[in-house]
Amino acid sequence: MSSLRLDPALTTRTQITRVTPEVVTGARQISSATVHEAAGRAGALPHAIKPVASGFRLCGPAVTVQCPGGDNLWIHRALYVAQAGDVLVVHVSGQYEHGYWGEVMSTAAQCRGLGGLVIDGCVRDGALLAAVGLPVFARGLCVRGTGKDAGARGWINAPTLFEDVVVKAGDLVIGDGDGVVCVPRDQAAEVVAKARARDELESRICQRLVEGESTLQIYGWD
Repeated sequence: MSSLRLDPALTTRTQITRVTPEVVTGARQISSATVHEAAGRAGALPHAIKPVASGFRLCGPAVTVQCPGGDNLWIHRALYVAQAGDVLVVHVSGQYEHGYWGEVMSTAAQCRGLGGLVIDGCVRDGALLAAVGLPVFARGLCVRGTGKDAGARGWINAPTLFEDVVVKAGDLVIGDGDGVVCVPRDQAAEVVAKARARDELESRICQRLVEGESTLQIYGWD
């Protein structure tokens, strides 16, 4: 642990442009898979990131966090940078085997009205997280704790890379039982409109299947 405290303001953006509330509202009932397809099969975060409790779903603007491995102080800081409805999207520098988040942090986020957490790492207090009810998406559960090094550098609201997907502050994030997808803010309205149209098309296709047609007939593969 470093004895030198770094000023978090140097790597924290507090003012960001978010995807509009209207787009977020329009996206709430659309599945992550449908949004992924409507976005040209882009934006899927690592498949290991899943809801830690059945029924968790989130949708909102991203507040990105890059934290040092094994340390969650920057996530605590991000709790008080984020605004109501925001989703914390956290990268843990590839060190997954820690519980970066638990009951206390979920309660703090719930009290601030945040939209949820997406973390490319593990959390703990699984049953308690379910009881709090704030949607949490993670790689899994891990009992191992974290440090809080005031001298370790992190970033809040900087572009953050999750495998091949760059998440930027204010982007649209949608998560459900299939996983998490992120849509760039400036594309979100168009992608959500395409996703809604795709849902309507698939509803009609399912009705045709009920009426006796085959997928081979419908899609012209026979």
